[in-house]
Amino acid sequence: MAWSKKQLLLALVMVTTGSINTLSTKWADLQTSENRQGHETAFKHPFFQAAGMFVGETMCMLAFFIQRAVVRHRSRNSMEMSSESLRTEDFPPFIFYIPAICDMTATSLMYVGLNLTFASSFQMLRGAVIVFTGLLSVAFLGRRLRYFHWIGIFTVLLGLIIVGLSDFLTSDTGDNADINGIITGDLLIVIAQVVTATQMVVEEKFLYKYNVPPLLAVGWEGLFGFITLSILLIPMYYIPVGAFSGNERGVMEDAIDAFVQLGNNGLLLLAFLLNVFSIAFFNFAGVSVTKELSATTRMVLDSIRTLVVWVFSIMLQWESFQYLQPVGFLVLVVGMMTYNDVIILPFLRRRGCVNDAPADPPPATISPAAQKRTQPPGQDVVDNNSRVDPF
Repeated sequence: MAWSKKQLLLALVMVTTGSINTLSTKWADLQTSENRQGHETAFKHPFFQAAGMFVGETMCMLAFFIQRAVVRHRSRNSMEMSSESLRTEDFPPFIFYIPAICDMTATSLMYVGLNLTFASSFQMLRGAVIVFTGLLSVAFLGRRLRYFHWIGIFTVLLGLIIVGLSDFLTSDTGDNADINGIITGDLLIVIAQVVTATQMVVEEKFLYKYNVPPLLAVGWEGLFGFITLSILLIPMYYIPVGAFSGNERGVMEDAIDAFVQLGNNGLLLLAFLLNVFSIAFFNFAGVSVTKELSATTRMVLDSIRTLVVWVFSIMLQWESFQYLQPVGFLVLVVGMMTYNDVIILPFLRRRGCVNDAPADPPPATISPAAQKRTQPPGQDVVDNNSRVDPF
């Protein structure tokens, strides 16, 4: 069935804003600006950038209330407004605090990792979340993984190894890259996926029963994450961590210096704002694509986003071409499709090569409250949204 103009626009917005989000964050990391001491230094403020990301997530709450107002206005005369669209007080908002803490921790780790490694590797390595989510769903949700889930997990692991090896070979060729920093960045991104997987399992165990619209869930998590991280930025201003911080004072985070640097470099400020606003539009487009098209389509579009980030990173000379990286990306995509029972196994069933029945939704793949920027390339989403009014 041919897509409508609205569906094409949503798909384009999702791929574009998702790509801009990763690329703008890395663009900010690569820029320099005058700091408080009057020195030209690199913009190394991952925790400050994470706080900006939460501002973007909080904007999703505004988008939810605007959409709800539109629905109310259109339904005022028809009396056909869905009761789901009014369910904004049927749940305690603080149920989102624990997932928000997980989100804050994972995002901060990933932004530190992105400071150290390549943008394309950052995007691809986030696929590790599918491994940890599957394993944690067995341990804490009592789920059973079928054979294709395990095949998908081991295929994803193979893809992660290939991507990591490509980074090692790239840094070993003398492209002005710090091999220790790149490996550390890659490891931090993978570790962050353990936290993200924990967030997804917590959301599925405690939040799904409330049937919260995804945009509103993202907004609450963004609000709690921003408040918590903003408070933590105060002690971070005094905690010494040495040269690892990248800022001149050698502290965990210097938020004041971040504001000064943003004020002294217009392009840096543009990159930061692109990161904030692209988060909001990406979340909105992602939820809308799942509603208008399907979760499978969203998975494919997110894989395209990873490809766009890789291509632009090479075009902008942020990294050199390494043949193993696209190989690793393809292996990751195959693993994710296998895990989510998408395309590959259905095709084999139609050909009579596989006789088992289609799978139920993948275990704890992602809950409605987690459908946001942290979604890795190619990760499918449960079709629970067909039963949840996003407005």
